[in-house]
Amino acid sequence: MVTDYKRMSKLSARLPRHSIPPINRRSFLIGAGAAGMATGAGLGAAYTQAANAADYTLRIAPLRLELAPGKAINTFGYNGMVPGPVLRLREGRQVRIDIRNDTDIADIIHWHGLYVPSVADGAMEEGSPMVEPGQSARYTFVPKPAGTRWYHSHDVAGTDLTRSLYSGMYGFLIIESANDPGRYDKEVLLAAHHWEGRWVSLQDIRRGPPPDNGLEVVYAAASFNDKMLGYGEPVRVRQGERVLFRLLNASPTENVTLALSGHRFTVVALDGNPVPTQRAIDTVFLAPAERADVIVEMNRPGKWILGAVSDEDRNKGLGIVVEYADVQGDPQWSTPPGTAWDYTIFGSDQPVPPPDERIELLFEKVPGGRGGYNRWTLNGKSWPSTNPLFSTQLGRRYRLAMGNKSGDNHPVHLHRHTFELTKVGDKTTAGVMKDTVNMTRYSTVEIDFIADDPGPTLVHCHHQDHQDEGFMGLMTYI
Repeated sequence: MVTDYKRMSKLSARLPRHSIPPINRRSFLIGAGAAGMATGAGLGAAYTQAANAADYTLRIAPLRLELAPGKAINTFGYNGMVPGPVLRLREGRQVRIDIRNDTDIADIIHWHGLYVPSVADGAMEEGSPMVEPGQSARYTFVPKPAGTRWYHSHDVAGTDLTRSLYSGMYGFLIIESANDPGRYDKEVLLAAHHWEGRWVSLQDIRRGPPPDNGLEVVYAAASFNDKMLGYGEPVRVRQGERVLFRLLNASPTENVTLALSGHRFTVVALDGNPVPTQRAIDTVFLAPAERADVIVEMNRPGKWILGAVSDEDRNKGLGIVVEYADVQGDPQWSTPPGTAWDYTIFGSDQPVPPPDERIELLFEKVPGGRGGYNRWTLNGKSWPSTNPLFSTQLGRRYRLAMGNKSGDNHPVHLHRHTFELTKVGDKTTAGVMKDTVNMTRYSTVEIDFIADDPGPTLVHCHHQDHQDEGFMGLMTYI
């Protein structure tokens, strides 16, 4: 069992994330065509036969990232780049991915949105082993389902705003289907991220929650991929093209609302899953970990800004220029109409099967007070007392009725399963399949899922600070 985090904060020590049996990482191996991971002393020594060569290799290491001229930060990433390399895998075809950890602490990579056994999921709470400093690991699994997924560090960050999701350790994971018709002319992958975080008591800067709230993170910079708005290469398009934008919010804690001036987004998939009803909309809202596949018809020649609707976020750098061929002039921005995000407009009115069991989950905050850390509870308990949070039986359909009794947003992520939105507030819906759903402040959401991937399964808020402050629980199979 991994318990020695060399830089673990007092917060992390109060909220331990490890409750798994001891694992001998050097001899650990699960595979035989299903899924697994093995570790060794080094890639060169451990994997020398061509038959055993990895399909991909990811190296975790420190890097200096230049967001703009004169604006460079020290962070961590994969293969010396942010985001990490795009992994394109064929659905149903086994893949071998080697991980090399060239940092000073143990880390781990989570394959977000995939159906894999818990030991290969990349979450230590489920039993996946950490990759120790200077060591290597191999993941072997059959990727599914098809769609826009992603991979990222799933380590504790605690007070260290350079680690885990505060860093550049994330990348796109595209699972390609043999039946994908590909009805677009160009594909663009954009990951939003916030940088240079610092802890503040929001009441001290006269914004945010009441004075009994604890510390929160605020950021000085933001970007799409590795560059702030106005720097790096623009997205170059031609009139008449249909462009598929795969949008990812890889921010550790911040929601984003995005628009492309002069154009509309047609949403075709959420979290990589096709929606029953495609809608053309002016803005796309993404909580941390959410993805949206959108088609844009390029029918208004010019230079436009695709960026955050929030002036504050856009001024921090969250945007990119979309440039038509043979067009001169400066990039243009126009504020889109203000509309509330509504998952249900992408659903259907088809009836959903009744669940075999309904489970109530209530999320609450225990404020840390000025200069202190908050604590989060699920049904009155914080991690690790939420192990288990609830239990399931293979093949049964469950409805999670979730209530957010706090003034914070919570993107709730269920590992290794896809769920169906069945009710958002007082609106019923069907057919919208996701792995992460944002719960706005003081809201209710109901989701249905089939218990079809046995093993310990993590449920948590995808805000890095919230999960580090106890907002996690394990679903178990009995």
